[in-house]
Amino acid sequence: MTRPQERLFVLEASSGGRLFSVNPDGSDKKVIVTGCRIPDGIAVDVRAGHIYWTNMGRPPENDGSIERVDLDGGNRTTIVPSGGTHTPKQLHLEAAGRKLYWGDREGMRVMRCDLDGHNVETLVQTGQGEDDRRDETKWCVGVAVDPVGGHLYWTQKGPSDAGLGKILRAGIELPAGESAAERGDIEVLFDDLPEPIDLELDLTRRMLYWTDRGDPPRGNSVNRSPVDAPEGQRTPEILLTHLMEGIGLALDPDDGRMYVTDLAGNVYAADLNGSNQSEILILQGNLTGIARAVLPTGTNG
Repeated sequence: MTRPQERLFVLEASSGGRLFSVNPDGSDKKVIVTGCRIPDGIAVDVRAGHIYWTNMGRPPENDGSIERVDLDGGNRTTIVPSGGTHTPKQLHLEAAGRKLYWGDREGMRVMRCDLDGHNVETLVQTGQGEDDRRDETKWCVGVAVDPVGGHLYWTQKGPSDAGLGKILRAGIELPAGESAAERGDIEVLFDDLPEPIDLELDLTRRMLYWTDRGDPPRGNSVNRSPVDAPEGQRTPEILLTHLMEGIGLALDPDDGRMYVTDLAGNVYAADLNGSNQSEILILQGNLTGIARAVLPTGTNG
């Protein structure tokens, strides 16, 4: 009988851009890919045997891309070519619909495509042109999808620690007769946040988690809130604090754990309620996205 292998997959934006994996306790670090162009968002598709990640590229040049590689680092392939997205950030794999979703920061949009990179679509468009692009309240960063509830969630981070960040949601599909720039179904779940970044959903417990890069006391934190709470009863619960510009977030709902990265190069583990926090890696470069996956035995991820 074979035993599955749990691994964390982490992106490092420094050192030329790398993708590496470790055990959940931080041991057995393996570099899988090098030479990534400021990687930020990551997703693992165990079913197909692929790791996907976004490359921010150089934001002024509109040259973002998305790549894919086998779990062992082989068959590296660009699926959304340079310029197919402006500055792609967090990446989400919606396994049931077999789609990739991502926030496009300077592109001011939320996008998706098929797993082979075909059928690139814009689902939300918050601005157009250079004047809008300078308005950081229009920058889309984090993304999560609830296929059961039929909702798409995303963050608009705002300027650094300006208290203008938002978390919003809308239907997964565009309403009939509406455009990505003029959707009537967009709902603001939270506003006046310090600087919300990445999102994750625990669909079993119906909880939304997010990282925030703003300053204390509410920023540099991990937060959560029930996704179905009625308006007026949505108060973020701060779970972790004192991060050094928190970015990536991965949940393990079955074991009640979460994993968090920050730009100082640390990876933290904690229970879903924020207790039993520990540093499993420190000073690993500028860390961005993180994903957790349970792999078949013998996979060299």
